[in-house]
Amino acid sequence: MAGHSKWSKVKRFKGAIDAKRGQIFSKLAKEIAIAAKIGGGDPNANARLRSAIQTARGQSMPNDNIERAIKRGTGEGGDAAALEEIVYEGYGPGGVAIIVEAATDNRNRTAPELRSIFTKNHGNLATSGSVSYMFHKKGQITVPRSSIEEDRLLEFALEAGAEELTNDEEQYVITTAHDQLYAVADALKQAGVTTDGQKFTFIPETTVPIADESVAKQVLQLCDALEDDDDVQNVYSNIEIPDELLAKLPA
Repeated sequence: MAGHSKWSKVKRFKGAIDAKRGQIFSKLAKEIAIAAKIGGGDPNANARLRSAIQTARGQSMPNDNIERAIKRGTGEGGDAAALEEIVYEGYGPGGVAIIVEAATDNRNRTAPELRSIFTKNHGNLATSGSVSYMFHKKGQITVPRSSIEEDRLLEFALEAGAEELTNDEEQYVITTAHDQLYAVADALKQAGVTTDGQKFTFIPETTVPIADESVAKQVLQLCDALEDDDDVQNVYSNIEIPDELLAKLPA
């Protein structure tokens, strides 16, 4: 089970996922609302909602916020969700492929905003299907390294049907087939494994090496600008930056 989560490594190194708490809560609330809208407001019968709630609680999101997001998704009260999920595709500097997952109540606002962000950061928004064929959609589960030994987790993960186990300084990352995420997560829970998050992700089939410092900066600035947009939930890329160059880039 080999590792290939280059973009997530870049994001953790650069601190791009350390967004303001309010922005994090907004993204989590949208995911909860969409999950409730699609599969109903009972987390016991809605695996995606159950996962979203777990992630929100892991970020210390207040229960009142979680309940409001569920009601928004199910249409209770006066704040029914008009949210829809849209995947945008584009290219960044150096020919890097980028996938953007958005949750929006107005696609006529979101598309022009994302196009503007791409253009201002030396990239371009492309048509649907332009880059998605370069990625595989997978499930991803994170486990704190301090909670379990790697060999033991590997055994549990394989028995549960996972595809890969990688690790970094703080966590293990378990990769699953797209349609096995919740089954593997539930199996790990039954085995007593503590997880701190589970989600779907896009993993590139091949990566684009970037050795030029200025190009690397431009790509990271583009991805950061996309992630800062209120309608954007997740950003994925096939960029690969050598560790020595990554260490030189400003945080």
